[in-house]
Amino acid sequence: MKAILPAPPGGPEVLRLGETKEPLLGPGELLIAVKAAGVNRADLMQRDGVYPPPAGVSDILGLEVAGTVVNCGPRVRGWQVGDRAMALVAGGGYAEFVAAPAAQCIPVPESFSWAQAAATMEVMLTAWQSLRRRGGLRPGDRVLIHAAGSGVGTAAIQVARELGAGTVIATSRSAEKLEIPTRLGATALVVQDGTFSDSVLTLTDGAGADVILDLVGAAYLAENVRCLARGGRLILVGLVGGRRAELDLSALLPKQATISAMTVRGLSAAEKAELVASFTEWGLGRLSDGRLTPIVEREFPLAEAADAHRLLASNDVVGKVVLRVG
Repeated sequence: MKAILPAPPGGPEVLRLGETKEPLLGPGELLIAVKAAGVNRADLMQRDGVYPPPAGVSDILGLEVAGTVVNCGPRVRGWQVGDRAMALVAGGGYAEFVAAPAAQCIPVPESFSWAQAAATMEVMLTAWQSLRRRGGLRPGDRVLIHAAGSGVGTAAIQVARELGAGTVIATSRSAEKLEIPTRLGATALVVQDGTFSDSVLTLTDGAGADVILDLVGAAYLAENVRCLARGGRLILVGLVGGRRAELDLSALLPKQATISAMTVRGLSAAEKAELVASFTEWGLGRLSDGRLTPIVEREFPLAEAADAHRLLASNDVVGKVVLRVG
């Protein structure tokens, strides 16, 4: 099969299309003929050599795919050959075929293109896990979402809205990137000098944010804590703004606040299966009727994976970048 072959760590230029063996099908897995694969920052980090795949996982890049089921393992129930599936995988997505645990697959809504299906799993599951399951978002909560033009950001705005958030504030360093978040129902806030807490407090009448979803990390930590509401929950899911920061811990005590962190890739197989089942029950109907929809910036052929990586790294993207495979 054709795939973007594993290569020594380096820039996008190390990515090349070649031939490799088809994956072996496990007893609880689906063999999927991949039509499209999502591109994620985790892929860029793995390519750079700083985010290796878990032990025993394919070192081919790619954490989410969409395609047609061509074979089912003997323990699989509820799927058959010919079904359209979107899948969360630990690796191997930049290829013509991938073996995916059936418990980590969701049926593709009839209205979805392959690109939309490939752009769904990572961002929607991250938003659902962080906002609802970690952040405990309740109807009426005030929510702050950073990097709102990203794939996770655009998904999180929609998930927060569907969970009944009272206010959703979306931040970006670029006003252009906030056009789509605003259309999705968020109040836009441009961060120009790294400070935003005063604006958030103003927009929430001094109360602060009940839930903050942060993909930035160290650069925003102190400002995040400053604008947390009493009992607020800060959920860290990305580190594009750095790993290390100093924090006056006394700022957390009067707020009775919580800071937690998560990545979908870091979950165990059992945890991923439970997460997918939870989101499917809540979210599949919303995907099917259009209340939730992935935002796709651009598609590239699989052979142009290097260009897809360059575009994502440029930060000149709103939503997802997708590779066309089949």
